[in-house]
Amino acid sequence: MKHVDELLKDVPKISVQKYTAKDFQSDQDVRWCPGCGDYSILAQVQRVLPELNIPKHNLVFVSGIGCSSRFPYYMDTYGFHGIHGRAAAIASGLKVARPELSVWVATGDGDGLSIGGNHFIHICRRNIDVKVILFNNQIYGLTKGQYSPTSEFGKVTKSSPYGAPDHPFNPLLVALGAEASFVARGMDRDPKLLQNIIRRAALHKGTAFMEVYQNCNVFNDGAFFTFTEKETKDDNVVVLEHGKPMIFGKEKDKGIKLEGFTPIAVSLKDGKYSVNDLIIHDEKDTMLSFILARMSNLPNLPRPVGIFYAVERQTYEQEVARQIESSITKLGEGTLDKLLNHGETWIIK
Repeated sequence: MKHVDELLKDVPKISVQKYTAKDFQSDQDVRWCPGCGDYSILAQVQRVLPELNIPKHNLVFVSGIGCSSRFPYYMDTYGFHGIHGRAAAIASGLKVARPELSVWVATGDGDGLSIGGNHFIHICRRNIDVKVILFNNQIYGLTKGQYSPTSEFGKVTKSSPYGAPDHPFNPLLVALGAEASFVARGMDRDPKLLQNIIRRAALHKGTAFMEVYQNCNVFNDGAFFTFTEKETKDDNVVVLEHGKPMIFGKEKDKGIKLEGFTPIAVSLKDGKYSVNDLIIHDEKDTMLSFILARMSNLPNLPRPVGIFYAVERQTYEQEVARQIESSITKLGEGTLDKLLNHGETWIIK
């Protein structure tokens, strides 16, 4: 009898494709304005995808309308450029029909939260295993500078010459309120943090929502510079790390503690407070995630970035698959003829 090694020598070797970031770059010229934060988001996605070992033919990027929605053209994967606000709906149908695919949505604060707001809410509550990247520049960039659902109150734009009268959405609170199972915030000018968020989101089973602060250097330049620039970032941003106290500041001498349900910033230098008084971040704490998301709207507090919330719960497509399997077990495979002729039928003469 032949040795196993001898038998296997004639079996064709199946090589596992190893990708690099360049493998995910399409042959299309990237047509964003020079200096746009979209370039960074694209680069971080392309850098993380090779780590995931997902075959390119199982990756799909879906978008709606807006500057961010050019994203599928620049990814050498499958893609779908949909209509305004409908990316989440298209991605939902695709994931339920083809659950083996890794489905991603690229959307903006206008596309995703204005005309697409209803679809965004429902993809979150259903917990469909889709990764949603929302490029938030607090402006309508593609249509040349009107105020968006995330523009600050009083924002003077082409469509609000006397100041925006709307109260803006906080995207994180919308996602948490709709019970998304993964909610995070990154920044275009912090590639390391953004890569970590994208990596975690990719591995998460369920709706993974990522808000990304993205600078529109033409129509809303500097909207997030307080939080992204080297001179001001450390004193105005607190990076959330699971199981670690919330410390910030250039000298790591400040922290966040709770007074009741209200977060306050305290100094660690004068001896009044220590690290033991600070909030320990817990990604699975629902109440804490709302408190931290709400910090973005409170004065005299740093802006939280990182992963706010990450829990596992059953996905929508898992339940659909279970129902189909249960029905087949109970009723059999069925045929198209039976489907068309079951129940009441009649002939019209």
